[in-house]
Amino acid sequence: MTTVASFNIDYLQYLTPNGELVGDKKPSIATDFEQLKSIYELMVLTRTFDAKAVALQRTGKLGTYASCLGHEAVHIGIGSAMAEEDCFAPMYREYGAQFYRGVKLSEVLLYWGGDERGSDFSGPKHDFPWCVPIATQCTHAAGAALAYKLRGEKRAAVSVVGDGGSSKGDFLEAINAASAFKLPMVLMIVNNQWAISVPRKKQSTGRTLAQKGLAGGLPSIQVDGNDYIAVYTAVKAALKRAYEGKGASVIEAITYRLSDHTTADDASRYRPDDEVENARQFEPIKRMRKYLTSQGQWNEQLENQLLNTCKVEVDAAVEEYLNVSKPKVGDMFDYMYDELPHDLAEQKAYAEAMEEKSNG
Repeated sequence: MTTVASFNIDYLQYLTPNGELVGDKKPSIATDFEQLKSIYELMVLTRTFDAKAVALQRTGKLGTYASCLGHEAVHIGIGSAMAEEDCFAPMYREYGAQFYRGVKLSEVLLYWGGDERGSDFSGPKHDFPWCVPIATQCTHAAGAALAYKLRGEKRAAVSVVGDGGSSKGDFLEAINAASAFKLPMVLMIVNNQWAISVPRKKQSTGRTLAQKGLAGGLPSIQVDGNDYIAVYTAVKAALKRAYEGKGASVIEAITYRLSDHTTADDASRYRPDDEVENARQFEPIKRMRKYLTSQGQWNEQLENQLLNTCKVEVDAAVEEYLNVSKPKVGDMFDYMYDELPHDLAEQKAYAEAMEEKSNG
């Protein structure tokens, strides 16, 4: 018997859970403390926002909301590694990446409050809106990447999928397209260990999820998703490869979903409490704070100032969201057709008449 091919999946980590820098060759970002402090500030802002959004949902001021608790390093690692002209195709909880790219906090609240004007968010207009159907955003990103290649543009598409979503055909089709057409694309698997109530061990017996990329012929790597430096470095390298015409890459980021899947979920029904508590030892914000403190770049006074600043900024975003005027009922008819069909025109007229009557 002859071996026709063999593969390895490398694991990348620079920052340990204790906030210690490891590895022989450290990337320049590891000592760019001004950048790291700004990243840490955004991580804390994102977590402050996340807690407030959950509270708004619990008090009836927001619809179902998908928390990003514990994902701050991987999400902001993605966003900060991308160039503005790159295209981001998120799923539905990558707020840190979007905040870095210019999306406003109030716009996220608008979206989860059921107002589609939140999808017309600030930031690069070529980024895709939130995508709740699982993994379909991956094929959207593949389409964008194909367009960039056909136009000869030096830019890439980046998409994110969860561990559960990596089992969907859409994700595997995106890998196949990226491989066959050598697309400038990065596919991120954010492995947070739970696909709603299904644990990672029941989703696949594969040692890694990154190896799904190898099956499609794409270079693939696994990184510590709670280590911002590792995520940023891996995404940056994958984007450089894409810009150089070398094709797509797959990155699996290992993290943990510290929250319920969404506010419509109760993870305590299926997930052991001790598992969640153990995962808190590895969470990204505590890790980054330990590193910055050990390097003399952070202290308790700065932390308290930051927490106060974040609270003020989040409260202002909530106030903006709550004071947005309601959309007109006729708006739901206006963005599907260039010329509204006769039956829908009648429905619009009826809806507007009823709205006027109720307001009168």
